[in-house]
Amino acid sequence: MKVIHLISGGDSGGAKTHVHSLLQNLARTIDVTMVCFMEGPFAQEARELGIPTLVFPGKNLPRVCRELKKFISEGGYQIIHCHGARGNMMGALLGRATGLPVVSTVHSDYRLDYLGRPLARLVYGTTNTVALRLLDYRIGVSDAMTDLLIARGFDPDRLFTIYNGLDFSPRRPALDRADYLASLGLSWGEECVIAGIAARLNPVKDVATLVRGFARAHENCPNLRLLIAGDGEERAMLEGLVKELGVEEQVCFAGWISDTDSFYNAIDINTLTSLSETFPYALTEGARAGLPTVASRVGGVPYLIEDGVTGLLFEAGDAEGLGKQLAALARDATLRRHLGERLYHKAREEFSLESTLQRQLQIYETILRRQERRRGRRDGVLVCGAYGRGNAGDDAILEAIVAELRALDRDLPVWVLSRNPESTRKTYRVNSIYTFNFPRFLWRMTKTRLYINGGGSLMQDVTSHRSLFFYLFTISAGKMLGNQVLMYGCGIGPIHSAPNRRRAARVLQKRVDAITLRDTHSREELREMGVDRPRIILSADPTVILPAAPAAVVDGVLEREGLAPQGRYIGFTLRPWPGFKEKAEIFAAAAEYAYRKHGLTPVFLPIESRLDLGAIRQVTEHIKTPYHVIEHTGGSAHTIGLFARMKVVVSMRLHALVFAASQGVPLVGVVYDQKISSFLDYIGQDLYTDLDALTLEKLQAQMDAACARMEDRAFLNEGVDRLRRVEHRNSETAALLLGLDGPGTRGGDRA
Repeated sequence: MKVIHLISGGDSGGAKTHVHSLLQNLARTIDVTMVCFMEGPFAQEARELGIPTLVFPGKNLPRVCRELKKFISEGGYQIIHCHGARGNMMGALLGRATGLPVVSTVHSDYRLDYLGRPLARLVYGTTNTVALRLLDYRIGVSDAMTDLLIARGFDPDRLFTIYNGLDFSPRRPALDRADYLASLGLSWGEECVIAGIAARLNPVKDVATLVRGFARAHENCPNLRLLIAGDGEERAMLEGLVKELGVEEQVCFAGWISDTDSFYNAIDINTLTSLSETFPYALTEGARAGLPTVASRVGGVPYLIEDGVTGLLFEAGDAEGLGKQLAALARDATLRRHLGERLYHKAREEFSLESTLQRQLQIYETILRRQERRRGRRDGVLVCGAYGRGNAGDDAILEAIVAELRALDRDLPVWVLSRNPESTRKTYRVNSIYTFNFPRFLWRMTKTRLYINGGGSLMQDVTSHRSLFFYLFTISAGKMLGNQVLMYGCGIGPIHSAPNRRRAARVLQKRVDAITLRDTHSREELREMGVDRPRIILSADPTVILPAAPAAVVDGVLEREGLAPQGRYIGFTLRPWPGFKEKAEIFAAAAEYAYRKHGLTPVFLPIESRLDLGAIRQVTEHIKTPYHVIEHTGGSAHTIGLFARMKVVVSMRLHALVFAASQGVPLVGVVYDQKISSFLDYIGQDLYTDLDALTLEKLQAQMDAACARMEDRAFLNEGVDRLRRVEHRNSETAALLLGLDGPGTRGGDRA
């Protein structure tokens, strides 16, 4: 592989570090050449690092472009990789001239690069903005940067994410803690808890908020100290602020430091208070040292620091919030150790230099592979379902479908109809269209190969006749506009209206190529409706393939909620439904019963927070024993991980049952819809009662039976093993309709 990098040559800071580090290490694996457009320290340092570096100076743009075109063509380069405004401009010209794919690494918000320099912003900023739109691919330095590009309309299929990687090989500090502090003239004892920051002392780093937050924390934690490494225009102001707040004896300004290893070894808490960041090296350097971190919730920071799990976050500029976080860490050595360990493991796995190098190579391989993909033909999949509404179950379905499609064909363009297309684009890195933007999604159907009616109970008229009509319309349109049509891991019914049943049967019989079903009851529904022309395959809900978050992460989520990671819990997932209010006191009494008889603390876990929390409040207002409500369970992995920690789950929501079943948890279902009983029958768990017939005695008896099954792993795993054995039929059917070769085309058993 041969790649040429284009960069102005006047870069500094994080961009300089990223490019030098990346190219120095890439050069050991592939053939890379860096071209700068000016001579200077950037190019000289690159040569000293062993990076093949050339300079093409001059302001005669056409001449430089011709020379570079000749150099690239004769050199046999395969990819043009740009950095910065001038590199992007040249890359846009050379891409057209050479026919090579061009990718740019976006190191910062290009709209803010020339703030305070209006002429440069007008010339270079505008040029860069236009050039970025003309390139083939873009790489965001952090997920936050990629999200920003998505929000500005860049195609998610042509975006990649990379992070500033750090070398995590073992490093021995030159000085131990005591010697390092002594070198600064400090006599802080071992009993002191030292917070530290390594940053330029300029306004964007907002170290003033750190000083104010520290002063607040010190009032309650007199053993807390603050070590500030760095220098800049705000130093005098900060020193004055320290004196004003009366903490000059507890704060040390260390100035510029070169021995960062000894610095991080000497502190107990790493901090970052910036008002704006992409993904700062200070975070990964602190992570390499295993330090708990308190950071402002800006830019790419939350992708490494998950509040309460791998660190603590506060809103930028909030000194009071920061002070509370510092005090919490100063008082709790165990919390410091847990957060530091989790952060180290996450950073080493995801943000190491090795990970960055592998990611960059994968990006190059993807670009070259896509160059060979035929253009101009129909390509891609359009997925339609109840997405973008904040329902964890529906979101999990989409996550599973996207994962399985990408496992079939990692370059397959995926489009999704969503109520919140911007959120869907950012979360799943797919193109998304607003669900009811009919002209746009109908046009897209003329370009795709496969239309997926995706998961869940879309074929029903209980919640709405209009939704049934909409999904039937999209199925018909997908087929008539040239797509294969697949209903993916779905449930059928109930469809109560006779005209609706006839209408649905006609559309499914005429317009659908294959249907994979998540339960046997849905198969019977289709038979009763007379639907037999499509290929009908018994499969499973696609979400059974989704994994739980790692145990350490779930520990952190529970600790953040004030729950012991090894506690004994019974999970309740409720939803509003006609007749629920009359049963609320039964659920409350059952929760108290579980606590008193079985020693299980009730934990209420919503699947669709905007609806379920209201139902939960109707129950908890009657509970006198301890309980806990987790208002936001997070993404699919976190949600599944939380259900895995329950000893028993009582649920009205199907996907709470699916998540819990996939982790081998005993279940009690409360049936408001036949899909609940159908699923439980399918996996062989027979503990369920209709909501209308629910009594406290029935619910207590079923909870007792579920508790008796807690140790029967063979029974609990049998049903979910069956689901996982057949779930692959969903993706295999998609592969068949897409005409893909390989193991993905193995057909499942026809129902």
